[in-house]
Amino acid sequence: MQTYMNQVFKLSIFLLTILFFHNYSSAQERENYVEKIDNLLKSRNPRDFNGVVYILQNGQLKYAKAYGFADFDKRTPLKINDRFSTMSIAKQFTAALILQQVEQGTIDLQVPIRTYLPDFKYAWADTVTVHQLLNNTSGLNSDSMDEPLKFQPGSAFNYSNIGYYVAGLVLEKQSGEKFEKLVAELFRKCKMKDSYYPNETSNKFLVKGHNIKNDKSFVLRQKSEFDVTHYFGSHLIVTAPDLARWNECLHKGKVLKPETYKMMTDYVITSAHPVFGEKPIGYAYGLRINDKADIYEIGHTGFHPLEGFTAVNLYYPKTETSIVIMENVGNENFEIAYFYELKIRDIVKQSTLLR
Repeated sequence: MQTYMNQVFKLSIFLLTILFFHNYSSAQERENYVEKIDNLLKSRNPRDFNGVVYILQNGQLKYAKAYGFADFDKRTPLKINDRFSTMSIAKQFTAALILQQVEQGTIDLQVPIRTYLPDFKYAWADTVTVHQLLNNTSGLNSDSMDEPLKFQPGSAFNYSNIGYYVAGLVLEKQSGEKFEKLVAELFRKCKMKDSYYPNETSNKFLVKGHNIKNDKSFVLRQKSEFDVTHYFGSHLIVTAPDLARWNECLHKGKVLKPETYKMMTDYVITSAHPVFGEKPIGYAYGLRINDKADIYEIGHTGFHPLEGFTAVNLYYPKTETSIVIMENVGNENFEIAYFYELKIRDIVKQSTLLR
């Protein structure tokens, strides 16, 4: 009996030791990603980081820090809840609002937009659909409606900001509401209390953007030059915490029905972007879908060097994790523009946080 008790005791100690070291190791790894991000953001090579990093997992805050300045001239420190431009991350808000209209039966994604904009002066309205505007297969150029289509609609990918403006016109026509009201309602629904549609009042809340020249000098943007034609696809005013709330709202079924959400995240075309690696990944409706990687990833980027903003919004469904990085700098040297966004993404993906 004594021998048996000794064996049980030794086994218990052994198991407790394993459990201790497993928990200790996991804790160390978790702390390690925090330390690694801290050290990275303090470095100044190849450039300074100037922005906010916010990581949220299933409603639990995992990392939130602001580095640098809201205004380089005044040296005003950035805060976690400062407001930045979404830039192209705005596209997913427009896409979600259009899909809400699809649910109500007011928009059919597969019919030519001439159906909804009968007086539109462009001949391509007879063939281009809302579906093609949302997944950038319309053939439209990036910022002009006057140039000929680059290819037959639906046959290839070409990123088009102006395509989202056209989609936004359809949204306003079919909903009977202005985009400003629709966005405000969506922000309220998702408890994005510090985010705004751009207008004369809310523009004052936007942090100053900084255009970083190749010689490392900067131009401070006293005010944004984005106008109403950009808001559908290139500019809303948000905080990093609110973007994480948006991820939870959108990807957890609070914005769209399951079948409509599937429409938003399914893709028929692929496109490459340096933040997501060299290989092309899916482009759905205002979202890049990285479903061939070891960890399923949904996200989008925002970049406008002249306006002085850079951003990445990433979501990992398996662990319900958001990584939001927003900078009020835009580097003209594109090779280093997303340097910190890439490194932070790599650090988190290599940690236990997403496992």
